[in-house]
Amino acid sequence: METKTEKPTQANFDQEALNYHAQGKPGKIEVISSKPCVTEKDLALAYSPGVAAPCKEIAKDPAKVYDYTAKGNLVAVISNGTAVLGLGNIGPAAGKPVMEGKGILFKQFAGIDVFDIEVAATDVDVFCNAVRVLEPTFGGINLEDIKAPECFEIEERLKKEMKIPVFHDDQHGTAIVSGAALLNAASITNRKMENVRIVVNGAGASANSCAKIFIALGARRENIIMCDSQGVIYKGRTVGMNKYKEFFAAETEARTLTQALQGADVFVGLSVAGALTPEMLKDMAKDPIIFAMANPEPEITPDKARAARPDAIIATGRSDYPNQVNNVLGFPSIFRGALDTRSTQINEEMKLAAVHALAQLAREDVPDNVSSSYGGKSFKFGREYLIPKPFDTRVLMRVAPAVAKAAMDSGVATRHIEDWHQYRETLEALQGPSKVFIRSAINRVHQNAAANGGKLPKIVFPEGTSTKVLKALATLVDEKICEPILLGYPERVKEKIATLDIPALKDVPVIHPSSYPKYFSYVEKLYANRQRKGINMREAERLMADPNYFAAMMVHMGEADGMVSGSSINYADAVKPVLQTVGVYKNAVPAGLNIVLLEDKFLLLADTTVNFNPTAEQCAQIALQAAKIVEYFGIQPRIAMLSYSNFSGADGTPKKMKRAAEIVKSMRPGLMVDGDMQADAAVNAEITERLFPFSDLKGGANILVFPNLESANITYKLIQQVGKVEVIGPFLTGVRRSANILQRTTTVDGIVNSVVFTALEAQFIKGVLKAREASNQAVQ
Repeated sequence: METKTEKPTQANFDQEALNYHAQGKPGKIEVISSKPCVTEKDLALAYSPGVAAPCKEIAKDPAKVYDYTAKGNLVAVISNGTAVLGLGNIGPAAGKPVMEGKGILFKQFAGIDVFDIEVAATDVDVFCNAVRVLEPTFGGINLEDIKAPECFEIEERLKKEMKIPVFHDDQHGTAIVSGAALLNAASITNRKMENVRIVVNGAGASANSCAKIFIALGARRENIIMCDSQGVIYKGRTVGMNKYKEFFAAETEARTLTQALQGADVFVGLSVAGALTPEMLKDMAKDPIIFAMANPEPEITPDKARAARPDAIIATGRSDYPNQVNNVLGFPSIFRGALDTRSTQINEEMKLAAVHALAQLAREDVPDNVSSSYGGKSFKFGREYLIPKPFDTRVLMRVAPAVAKAAMDSGVATRHIEDWHQYRETLEALQGPSKVFIRSAINRVHQNAAANGGKLPKIVFPEGTSTKVLKALATLVDEKICEPILLGYPERVKEKIATLDIPALKDVPVIHPSSYPKYFSYVEKLYANRQRKGINMREAERLMADPNYFAAMMVHMGEADGMVSGSSINYADAVKPVLQTVGVYKNAVPAGLNIVLLEDKFLLLADTTVNFNPTAEQCAQIALQAAKIVEYFGIQPRIAMLSYSNFSGADGTPKKMKRAAEIVKSMRPGLMVDGDMQADAAVNAEITERLFPFSDLKGGANILVFPNLESANITYKLIQQVGKVEVIGPFLTGVRRSANILQRTTTVDGIVNSVVFTALEAQFIKGVLKAREASNQAVQ
C-alpha cells in the first residue's frame, strides 16, 4: 500500500489555493492566438479585410466552419453551479474556478480548447434554451456540476436537440472509469459480471450512470441494489422517488445499507464520507470489491476497510490511495475521439469502447515514464492497480482511437478516419514536440529497414544490467528499432531481466567480453591500433575486458552497427573508448550536439559537450557533420555561425566564425550557411530579412554552431530549464560509426531517444559504406 505523506493544515492549504488562483492574472486560463499577428499584413489576414474570405466560404457550405475556425477543437464546459464537487449548490459564479480547471484538463490531456460558460439558470427549459443556441460555436458540450434529477432531463433534451456531442461528465465519466476498474477487479477475483451482486450507495447522476454501465458490461439489473439517504430503493417505495430511481427499484427485503451488503460482491459509493463502516464489510462476500468514491473524503478509508477485510480490493476518488477513479482518464480522450470524427453525439457504444480500452491498458506493462511521474513507484496490474494512472500518456493513444472507431461503426461519425497509423501519430503529437520528432525518426528507421530486407541495426549496450537501459530496450524491441546486444555476465543479466519482468528481452543475446571467442583478436586489434600511443599488450587485454572498450571494438569490427553507453559512468570516461577504438573519420572533429524541439521546428546546437575552444576549421567541420544529421530527416540544413556581432568580422570570435562560414561554403557550396551572426538574427528570419537582406541564410537557421563549449553548454542548459521547449541529446558526431553517450541523469525516455537516433545514424552510415564499396568495385 502507498504511504501517505504529511498533509498541510486545511487553513494553510486553502490559503495556498487562493494564492494560486489570484497570483498574476486572476484565474487559470487565457486566450492566445494560434496564428501570428505581429505585422500589418497579419492583422489584415486575421481580421478585416481578409476574414471575409472564410466567412463567404462557410456561408456557401456550413461544414467548412471546421476548416476555417476553431470549432472542431472547441468544447464548452457549461454549469449552473447547482452541484459543485462536494460543495453543493453554490451557484454559477462560485463554480467558475472548477470549470476553468476542467478546461485545463481538456487541454493538458487531449489538446482540446475550452470556453467555460456559467449559466444563471436552474430551470430546465431556460438552461436548455441557453445551451442549444451555442451550437454554431462549439464542436461539443461538456455539462458539469448540475444537480439530479434535472441533469438527466437536460442531457436527454440537449442530445435530441443538438447535432454535436453533449456529455454530462459527472454521470458518464465516473461510470466509464469505474466500469473499467470493475471489469478488472472481477477478473482478478475470478468473478463473472452476470453473477456479481452490486450495492450502489447514492442515487444521483454518477450512481445512476454507473449502475447502467455495469449492466451494459454484463451485470444483471436484478443483482443491483441502489440506496439513497433514506435506505434501499425497493419496489413499492413511494417516499423520495423519481422515475430515475424507479428504474432501479429492487425486489428485496433489505431496507438498509447494512442489510443490502450481506453477501454482496461489490460496494459502489457515490454518497458521503463515513457512509460505510468496517462492520458493514464483514458480511460481504469473499474478496469484496469496495469502490468508495465520495470526494473529498471516501465512504470508508482504505486503511479502515483493509483492517476489517484484508481480502478487499479498494478504489477511491483520491490520488493519495491506489486505484484512483479519476474522470480525467475518460472525458478528454472521449471528446478527442468524438471531435476527430465530428460525431453528432457520444453514444453508448463510444462509452463502452472507452471502458474496454482503459481496462485493457491497465493489464499492460507500465512504462518507466509513468512511474517517474509518481515518484518512482512501480505499477503492475493487480489489486492495487486496476486502472491506468492519470498521467499515463498512453490513455489518449488507446481511448481516443477506440471511441473514434466506435463512433464510425455506430453511425454517428460524420468524418471517417482512413489512416489509423497517421491518426495515432497525430495524437502522439499532442503530447509534445519530442514525440513528433522521435516518431518521425522511428518511421525512417522502419522505412530503411524495409528497404534492407527487414534487417534492423544491431546496437550493443555495455551496461547490460542497467535497469534504465533494460526498461528502454523493452520499448525499443516492441517498436522494432534495433537488435540489441547486451554485455555482462549472462546469468546476472538474465536474472535482472526476469526480476524486471521484461519477457521481450528473454532472447536478447548477452555476451561476457572475456568469454567471447573473438576476445583475443579484439585485444590484438586494439594493441595494433594503439601500440604507438602508450598501450602495450597487457594494457590492451585489460582494457578489452572493459564492456565499454569491448562494445566499441564490436562496432569497429562491424559485428555491431552502433553502441549506446554512459548511463552509469561520466561522459568523458564513456567517450574515451569510442575515440580510441572506433575513431573519427578523415578530417572529422568529435563533437556533441543537442536538439532543441519547439512546437513547429527543431534547432540543432553544436558543440555542446566536447571541444572547449574550436578553431574556425573545427567549427566548419562540426557544422558539416551537423548538416548530415539534419539531412537524415530529409530537411535542408540552414547553418548559422554564432557570435556576439552581426557580420562585423571583428577580431576574435566574429572573425573566427566568419572564417568558419567561408570554409563551409568552400567545402559544400550548396549548403546554406552564414556568419558571424547573433543568435536572435540566426533563428528569426524576419530580423535577418529586414536588417540583413544580403545574408545567405534564408528562413531561419536550424543548425547553430557556437564559438566555444562554454557558450553552447550554458545555452542548452538554460533553454532546458526556462524555455517552453524540449531538449534531447547530447549526441556524438564525427566518429566513424554510430556511437552515442548518455548523460548519467538520463531517463528511460532519454535512452529510447538516443537509441532511435543511433539506429537511424547507423543505417545512414551503412548505406554510405555500401555505396562507397559499390563505387570502388565499379572502378576496379
